[in-house]
Amino acid sequence: MASNRVTSHDVARLAGVSRATVSLVLNRSESVTLSKETRERVMQAAAELGYKPNSAGRMLVSGLTETIGLIVSDPSILLVDQYIPQVLYGIEKANRQMGFHVLVEGLEAGGRTRAYDNLVESRRIDGLIVVNPRAGDRALISLIEKDFPVVLVGSVRHPAEVSVTFTTRNVIGQAVDHVVGLGHHRIGAITFSPRDFVSTNARLTALSSGLARHGLALDEDAVGDGNFSPESGYRAAKALLTRRPDLTAIFAGNDTIAIGVLNAAHELGRSVPADLSIVGFDDLPFARWLTPPLTTIRTDGVSQGKLAAEMLFARLHRRPLENKRVRMEPELVVRDSTQTAPTG
Repeated sequence: MASNRVTSHDVARLAGVSRATVSLVLNRSESVTLSKETRERVMQAAAELGYKPNSAGRMLVSGLTETIGLIVSDPSILLVDQYIPQVLYGIEKANRQMGFHVLVEGLEAGGRTRAYDNLVESRRIDGLIVVNPRAGDRALISLIEKDFPVVLVGSVRHPAEVSVTFTTRNVIGQAVDHVVGLGHHRIGAITFSPRDFVSTNARLTALSSGLARHGLALDEDAVGDGNFSPESGYRAAKALLTRRPDLTAIFAGNDTIAIGVLNAAHELGRSVPADLSIVGFDDLPFARWLTPPLTTIRTDGVSQGKLAAEMLFARLHRRPLENKRVRMEPELVVRDSTQTAPTG
């Protein structure tokens, strides 16, 4: 009960500042320039005393609901993939630091535009983060064109979008150089999702370009379609290796799909890496503990989510963005799932 009796006067006294300064800091006002040290001293004093500023008062001052919307393009991903939860952790961590709340909605496979209506038109949120957006999502593109505060984790390749994603061409090119350098010339791929996701097509395009530099092609019959889960990777890889038993290397759309590829290879009697080399994408925590440890491309989902949230906060406070389309650089991690191509 003691914390309910704490007032802004108490916080001001402990921090050694005026009550007006406490109000400016706790309401996150930027109308007056305050030093970082002053802001931190006030926040520390409020935390020590257990002071909770009145949310209605903050809304009157800032004009914000202090709530952002979070849309996951396909909520079923959360059941099977470990990368998206890392992104969500980064978003939640940034929101916690800013004192914001998060409302989560999911889109069905066909793109349920009602999710946007529920969050945006009802004025329940100040801004929106969309994770893994689909190409051609008209409701999302409409929000972008209306300049609603929305940040994409991924891309729909709209010129006005604000987004955080990863560059793929260079690092996938390095992975191709690595695999071809081991003597592999018959190379296939399994996507991590249906091909209406921009990132899926970008990875296939980068793979094709990397192979073309070596005078090789990614044949359409050497590509299988996954659907987020290890099981889908297993089914796609089993069909692919049955159709194209000559393949000696497979690029999996992500590490989750790579688990299925490993199991399909084992079931078909293909030793990894002696008979078949496998490359993943994401370097999820389990990748180094697979048998064999997975060669993959390392990304940082937590940082990607945190940065997306920080960019949204900047938009909400009308701060200019130095870069509206941030491209983070992944890196190739070579482990034991790739080795010299088999002869014969």
